[in-house]
Amino acid sequence: MYLNGACYLRVSTDDQLEYSIDAQLKLIKNYAKQHDIILTKEHIFIDEGISGKRADKRPEFMRMVATAKLKPKPFDVILVHKFDRFARSREDSVVYKSLLRKECDVKVLSITESIEDDKFSVILEAMLEAMAEYYSLNLAEEVKKGMTEKAERGEPQSIPPFGYSMDNKQLIVNEEEAVYIKYIFEKFSSGELGMRQLAIKLNELGVKTHRGNAFESRTIEYILNNPTYIGKTRWNPAGKTKRYDYNNPNLIIRDGSHEPLINTEIWNECQDILKKNKDIYKPREKPMAKLNTWLKGLVRCSACDKTLVSSGKNYLQCNGYVKGQCKTSQLIRYDMLEQLVAEQLKETYQNELDINIVPKSSDVDTSSEYDILNTSLEKLDNREERMIRAYQDGIDTLEEYKHHKEQISMERRQLIEQLKLLKEGLTNIEEPDNSIYQRISSVYELLTDDSVDIKVKHETAHFLLDDIKFSKKEKTLKLTYK
Repeated sequence: MYLNGACYLRVSTDDQLEYSIDAQLKLIKNYAKQHDIILTKEHIFIDEGISGKRADKRPEFMRMVATAKLKPKPFDVILVHKFDRFARSREDSVVYKSLLRKECDVKVLSITESIEDDKFSVILEAMLEAMAEYYSLNLAEEVKKGMTEKAERGEPQSIPPFGYSMDNKQLIVNEEEAVYIKYIFEKFSSGELGMRQLAIKLNELGVKTHRGNAFESRTIEYILNNPTYIGKTRWNPAGKTKRYDYNNPNLIIRDGSHEPLINTEIWNECQDILKKNKDIYKPREKPMAKLNTWLKGLVRCSACDKTLVSSGKNYLQCNGYVKGQCKTSQLIRYDMLEQLVAEQLKETYQNELDINIVPKSSDVDTSSEYDILNTSLEKLDNREERMIRAYQDGIDTLEEYKHHKEQISMERRQLIEQLKLLKEGLTNIEEPDNSIYQRISSVYELLTDDSVDIKVKHETAHFLLDDIKFSKKEKTLKLTYK
């Protein structure tokens, strides 16, 4: 009896003694042929140069798991060269093997570690997983130890910062970039230009970072806080240096062997200014992803097309301007902008202004969309059944059950509404203009009703509008309807 198979291949940069991808694939193909397992190209998943410590950091692994969940089942077994290719974390290994086995009826097999399907295999497989995890943790510990020793000696161990290049593991001055580094420190220390103004200036000159990106305020901030420019090296053994955390006690700062670009006097002047700015403009603590306006994510700058984001307590501002990538300030109170948008909607439906709906219903093949929506509804039914079983089996708490139920109900309402609109389009291709204006009128009434929750307003606005272009200078709003 033939089985449909998939295979997962992985080699990380630290696997010096491991088989290459080609070697693993060759052995897996031979195994599949000998054991009547059918392998197809579309079910070969490869993560190359990626660590196996965390599954969610491996894109092909996650794609393989998602593919295994499809109905009908695309494959019966996943072949790996060794179990540590599948996962080096016992937690990841247990979670994903259990998910594949119970939800998808898919088994994971190692072609080099033969394990029989009996009680002893559970112990043996756990031992192999533990050994793989020990190897991974030990390797990480040894690597970190080596990097710490290099940091203590003042040796660079990351990509060179802007203003420098790397030659034979040594930092050397990049003369072309060094000019801009000196410019940044001189202008900032004199108080002539701030971080945002410096970013704008460099972008006007066409200067790019080492990654080819435009400069932002935070790019300038990072440069001004980087001791590399006064001949030192910096490394954080606890991880990457976070923004606003340049004085982290874990940092190892030592004298380097490279040529400094800035003298200590200018460096200290800049640090004093940064400290004063930090004391004056302390970061405001606010809840993550707080919804202050139903316009969030809809309004774009007419100059650079970037989204307007919260700025201060009650304002929206072009995100490009905030980061120093746009020269046009679009600062406006969001309650005023809400009023302007609402008035534009009202004028549109009252005066029946011309609206272009693109694409027209007659130009679109809606059959595939109709099938997708119906399939999505079926998937919601399956999710709801699993949710109920999880609650009945004691896996989910009552609070989790209620949360999942509300989420599914909301998604179902949205899908049913989309199906309804799609059916109307199928039965009435040439939709009367007045129905469009009636829809805009309904949205206007909801958006201006103070008793309606802001989340509902936000979803409704996004349902009707694709985006809003705002120009403060020209005093214009351009609404694009979905």
